[in-house]
Amino acid sequence: MTANMKTAEPDLPTPPEPGLTPDQVIARAEAMVPELVKRQGEAEERGFYAEDIHERFARNGFYRILVPRRYGGYEFGVETFLRVAMTLVRGCASTGWMYSLGASHALMAATLFDERAQAELFSGGDFICPSTAVPSGSAVPAAGGGWTVNGTWSYCSGAPYGTHFMAHAMMPADNGNPPETLLFVAPQDQWVRLDDWGQLMGLRGSGSHSITMRNSHIPDHLAQPGVRIVDHDATSGTPGRTLHGNPEYGGTQHAFISLLNCSMAVGMARGALDTYEDLLRDRTTLVPPVVPRYQDPDYQMWYSEAVGMIGTAEGALLSAIQQWHRTAAQGPAAATRESDLRLSAVCRHAANLCWEAMSKYIIPTAGSSALRQGERLERVWRDMSTLRTHAGLSILLPTVALRELAKSLAS
Repeated sequence: MTANMKTAEPDLPTPPEPGLTPDQVIARAEAMVPELVKRQGEAEERGFYAEDIHERFARNGFYRILVPRRYGGYEFGVETFLRVAMTLVRGCASTGWMYSLGASHALMAATLFDERAQAELFSGGDFICPSTAVPSGSAVPAAGGGWTVNGTWSYCSGAPYGTHFMAHAMMPADNGNPPETLLFVAPQDQWVRLDDWGQLMGLRGSGSHSITMRNSHIPDHLAQPGVRIVDHDATSGTPGRTLHGNPEYGGTQHAFISLLNCSMAVGMARGALDTYEDLLRDRTTLVPPVVPRYQDPDYQMWYSEAVGMIGTAEGALLSAIQQWHRTAAQGPAAATRESDLRLSAVCRHAANLCWEAMSKYIIPTAGSSALRQGERLERVWRDMSTLRTHAGLSILLPTVALRELAKSLAS
């Protein structure tokens, strides 16, 4: 090859709608909200959203928002993805949760894995990859290379339409050292979804089934020994940042997961507020003077307090998203563990504001009839209560993260 010759660019695919914009994809999510509200009960009964909803999500481009353009995705970025997620959750928490936790892991795959792996993972265009951060099962070196993985992982939201599965397994202990984790991505033909979802109090339609693997083979390029997503160090750069030239494929992962969880809380609170507004317009006070509730000074105050708290939470979330993006854009050295934990702390408090708005103002004043089984507010309340038990927002893991944040001040 002579000095002035250039390596040919690969024949890269284009997305289905090359002219699609972030605003358009967000508008498509907003247009689906009324239908998602009507079909909440159906999703709960089935345990996941319907095939026709899945097909519309695909046509709308939702599954390609975080997929790199290099592989036929839209690469619209984290803010667009989280706005879509928040909007879908506003209509149906279960549906939005299942979508979000299935499609969000395109960011991790495009950040942490190399070109060979990404070309394989994103070859189908749409990428739906349930995942769980809690290690389970075992991974042992296979005789011909790669890994043999066995185990069962619970709470794999997005499993019903999953194209892949991302998880952590435990490798054998080595030289007296404790066993380490293996991060891997498995194609759909290497795992089985168990029929074990739908019995929790809330998020019954979120498709959070268990996934099991039996002597499944994971090639070396789809596995990363010693890597855990929640504490991944991005300060030395990432394969995705180098490959795509997009700093968002080099950002911190713990904070992104926290942003995702917070968007779920804000979306649920918005859905509760929608219902509360309808109640204020449609119902009257219980004692004289009997007037529409929106004319009553007490209801006016309760409503306004909820509006302010939920709006503050959403504002904090959107600001945190921008901070996450700016930190990634500053370069690998800025993607520190401290910056990761600071944004996670912001997300935790924003989610708590949503919980407080619902538990202090909306639920106690809506009236018991609004909490009859099958009512929209009853579902949102169950879903938000279940979200509060999620490891990313409950007292356990956030407490550990907050302690680690304080300890980082001494370093």
